[in-house]
Amino acid sequence: MDFSMPVELVALLGELDQFIESEIVPLQQQDDNERFFDHRREYARTDFEAGGTPRPEWEALLREMSRRADAAGWLRYGLPEEVGGGGGGNFEMAVIREHLAARGLGLHNDLQNEASVVGNFPVVHMMLEFGTAAQRQEFLQPMLTGEARLGFGLTEPDHGSDATWLETTAVRDGDDWIINGGKRFNSGMHSATHDVIFARTSGEPGDARGITAFVVPTSAPGFSVDFHWWTFNMPTDHAEVSLRDVRVPASAMFGEEGRGLELAQCFVHENRIRQAASGVGAAQFCIDRSVAYARERVTFGQPLARRQAIQWPLVELQTEAEMVRGLVRKTAWEMDRRPNFEISDKVSMCNYRANRLVCDAADRAIQVHGGLGYTRHVPFEHIYRHHRRYRITEGAEEVQMRKVAGYLFGFAGPGKRA
Repeated sequence: MDFSMPVELVALLGELDQFIESEIVPLQQQDDNERFFDHRREYARTDFEAGGTPRPEWEALLREMSRRADAAGWLRYGLPEEVGGGGGGNFEMAVIREHLAARGLGLHNDLQNEASVVGNFPVVHMMLEFGTAAQRQEFLQPMLTGEARLGFGLTEPDHGSDATWLETTAVRDGDDWIINGGKRFNSGMHSATHDVIFARTSGEPGDARGITAFVVPTSAPGFSVDFHWWTFNMPTDHAEVSLRDVRVPASAMFGEEGRGLELAQCFVHENRIRQAASGVGAAQFCIDRSVAYARERVTFGQPLARRQAIQWPLVELQTEAEMVRGLVRKTAWEMDRRPNFEISDKVSMCNYRANRLVCDAADRAIQVHGGLGYTRHVPFEHIYRHHRRYRITEGAEEVQMRKVAGYLFGFAGPGKRA
């Protein structure tokens, strides 16, 4: 067993840092773009008069960052070569996502929008695996260049983690489908051109089979973005959506009829392991900043770092970070070599423990920094607000633990006994 980092990957991280320093840091520093990252960040980014959605100038800056990253060959690193990617696997992406998050807040890897110089494209992976040739032709490149954006509509007003009970329906009408229902926290709907809508087409409530995904134009008659939820972390792009007799052609079906939850599983697998890696990186940032501050800050004639009340909580967090980092990297490595369903429980372990870790680390960083930690002039409140949502989204941590229990007790997964 060799636990050393591949030499090529170490060199890649160095090249990535050089690109960030030469291209992205100067962009962040010009034209008062620092307002999007310093204590003004929430207000600079949020158009409160437009429903709390992102300000156009904030998204324009993110697009310029993505354009530069794409031109330099970084943005698509984690995608296959057929779409101009670098072919980076899950292991490489986990290491990179952790590395970027450990640098702290910045245009190189924004938490709020999940915009990064090395992009995370779960919908692109879905399209590559489940899309028809015509759908790939229509959407792949436009999604990568920003000309098209697909939202993700699974959660409903009365159904979140219990997705098999969703109430949105699609009924066949000749060669078309008629969709009725509603979605909640439907991501990206302030700018989405299309929405991936999951609807029941057959079966009974609670059945995993019988749910189908459709790519629905947001301009379709009967499709309505009713309002955006104001969330703990602003700005927001999480909408309440209603569909009333929305008609789409059969060609809008995404994946096989009745097997839409396979797409959803693909989406969350891609996100869960990379969220976990980012959580470890952000947690390490909080720990490192807290240690540095404790060494510098003098109270009662001694540095804070001399006090066990400061040392021991950070020791606990550093120990947890080391353990979760090892599990994340091992699981990502296995994802590149085994069918993902075989290790779905390990992905869930990584996700819920890493999400909890970074929240604990950010909270402790606030405490170590005292009154300063409670201000927006340090980044810890922003890190906490961002990562706190992941203990609910992509499957709440209770659902992740349920997944682990299913594999552990043989109720689900390989070797299912009951």
